[in-house]
Amino acid sequence: MSEIGKRVWVIAEGYIPSDSSGPSPAMISHETACILNPGDRPTEVEITLFFEDRAPVGPYRLVIGGQRTKHVRFNDLHDPEPAPRDTDYASVIRSQHPIVVQHTRLDSRQAANAIMTTIAYSE
Repeated sequence: MSEIGKRVWVIAEGYIPSDSSGPSPAMISHETACILNPGDRPTEVEITLFFEDRAPVGPYRLVIGGQRTKHVRFNDLHDPEPAPRDTDYASVIRSQHPIVVQHTRLDSRQAANAIMTTIAYSE
């Protein structure tokens, strides 16, 4: 069987609204990288954020167990600094072993919520 996934993924569009409506934490506006590690061993993952008007921030580091998934809310990224709200950004996700990345956003600034999802670009 061929290897599933890639080691480098790019999400060119990112934005975390600072406002939300509805119950917390489920309905807080957020960006999420849904990451699957289909391999048998844990993998180290690094996320770097890129901006229009300043230097990149990162890497944010995490480990995903073998044959596990992790939904990483960008709102929860704090080290080396919190992911900014109301700011356009892009992200590059690098992994020690092949992974699969899907991007989702919940925008709950209005009572009529909006959700979007896309598969990230991989190399």
